Amino acid sequence: MIILDKPYVSDFLIDTINKYEIPVLNNAFVKAISSIKKTNLISDNKAIQSIENEHELLYTNSENAIGWVGENLEKTKLPNQIELFKNKEKFRELLSKLYPDFYYKKIAFTELVNVNFETLTKPFVIKPNVGFFSMGVHIIKNDSDWNNALISLNTEMELVKDLYPLQVMDATEFIIESYIKGEEYAVDCYFNDKGKPVILNIMEHQFSSTDDVSDRLYFTSTTIINRLKDTVQIFLEKLNDLAGLTNFPLHIEIRIDNGIIIPIEGNPMRFGGWCTTPDLTYHAYGINSYQYYFEQVEPDWDSIINTFDTSIYSIVILNNATGYKSNQIKSFDYEKLRSTFENPLELRKIDYAKYPLFGFLFTKTSSNNISELEKILVSDLTEFILAE
Repeated sequence: MIILDKPYVSDFLIDTINKYEIPVLNNAFVKAISSIKKTNLISDNKAIQSIENEHELLYTNSENAIGWVGENLEKTKLPNQIELFKNKEKFRELLSKLYPDFYYKKIAFTELVNVNFETLTKPFVIKPNVGFFSMGVHIIKNDSDWNNALISLNTEMELVKDLYPLQVMDATEFIIESYIKGEEYAVDCYFNDKGKPVILNIMEHQFSSTDDVSDRLYFTSTTIINRLKDTVQIFLEKLNDLAGLTNFPLHIEIRIDNGIIIPIEGNPMRFGGWCTTPDLTYHAYGINSYQYYFEQVEPDWDSIINTFDTSIYSIVILNNATGYKSNQIKSFDYEKLRSTFENPLELRKIDYAKYPLFGFLFTKTSSNNISELEKILVSDLTEFILAE
């Protein structure tokens, strides 16, 4: 069963639901989507009964659905398993056996101004204990970074306080934790009915600088999959030795430094938010992540690596980095943006007056044309807007 909720559901996900006749919870959000077959809709009571009796696998496209799980599925193990990942302090507690020297500390937002900065282990990252995207995330190396972060956090948390429910974004508590070195990757996976982790995609998360914490660019290729799949598989097995997950989808972000994997955070019951990474996986490899999870199918990565070329498939997240507020922007030139890429695959426009981003672009890039990705990575996007 799928629980659909705000802020976004892709046409690809809707087509998948209709094609494979996947049951969908008949909530208020779904009632406004006319393209979903009515025969796929099920009531709260039927959904609860079926999941409690372990007759249905559950997937959510949005963490907004976590509230419904907590309120209605308290007889199952799901609320506690979700909390292991959404609550970053509990996530670190879970992993402490694997990383006993990893430093972390939870602090109330109202107490941040009273923290003795000199007592903190630096460099470190500060972020909401329950968060989403890179909202409220800051890398702190010195006094100046700390003071600037304290000022910025007040503005940032005010801007997003009404965008997401508390189960998704809660600014009342923050966590300070060790800065993790290395290259960053995002992994879509699920744990099957036996608890075996199944990798659906591995994406590199590129940054414009060492201080950048944005979500501008993720990309995948057979080169990345071939290099990392075995190492990531072993890590996921160790993770599940602690978590005991079965029939559980997960989007987890990690860093790899000298072959050692340290997780950043895990996003439970879904793959990439806003229907991004699972749809990218289909663009890149023809793998329908939703179908693979519900049918418990494992990708044949060896065959894919030997069959597909080394092209790079990317998600470009068009976050508003222009320096202009949404009400100061008259328009965004999406066609100009498309023209800067050799092979744009799909463009999703988002209401930037409501959310702090212009949209998402899926692209295919030749392995010898990485410069087009490097350019968009450092762009503040002002060349695409008309501002007042």
